[in-house]
Amino acid sequence: MTDVTDAERATIDRLLTTTRSVRRRLDLNRRVPIETVMDCLRLAIQAPTGSNVQGWRWIVVTDPAVRAALAELYRDPTGGPGGDDPLVADALRRMPRPADSPQQRRVTESARFLVEHVGDVPVLVVPCTAEAGAAAGWQPSIYPAVWSFMLALRSRGLGSCLTTAHLFRRAESAQLLGVPPGYVQACLVPVAFYTGHTFKPADRRPIEEITYLNHWGNAVEA
Repeated sequence: MTDVTDAERATIDRLLTTTRSVRRRLDLNRRVPIETVMDCLRLAIQAPTGSNVQGWRWIVVTDPAVRAALAELYRDPTGGPGGDDPLVADALRRMPRPADSPQQRRVTESARFLVEHVGDVPVLVVPCTAEAGAAAGWQPSIYPAVWSFMLALRSRGLGSCLTTAHLFRRAESAQLLGVPPGYVQACLVPVAFYTGHTFKPADRRPIEEITYLNHWGNAVEA
């Protein structure tokens, strides 16, 4: 038995399939109430967390000066101390380049817009987590909560995206935000009211093309 009705399932499915990364259709002039952000975070921390450690911390940045400083780090990942680090340059060079398509061009344009305006976004949320290591490192333990946060924002008419560009300069960002030793930043989530009218599912490859049964390459047959 499930305690989810068909109507509730339809709503959940719609939320899951239409929550997009929003970068360009963010209202840069409308204030986001801190109470709304906190409500969404209360929902987010109901997400699963490794060993139930709950080692997450959330930095909600509204101060224009701090947002501007974060934006500088975001815009110039190879600048400042460590800017000549070959590991950074190699990571940027090896980033995947998706095939050209109308959808991909829109994504590229929206990403460029965010680079130019990230400091103008009313709220920047930096999720942090205890640097516990473990088999898969620290990231997976907080990402379910980050996604829940984005879903909660979506249900309230706000747009967001998960981005990590500022982490190329994580040491400077940690100093700016006062992140103490033993904690690491997982990503950055810009938050603003959505200026579009509708969310819709994205174009994706058929699941049958990217799912294998028991061994890489084995097709899943109904």
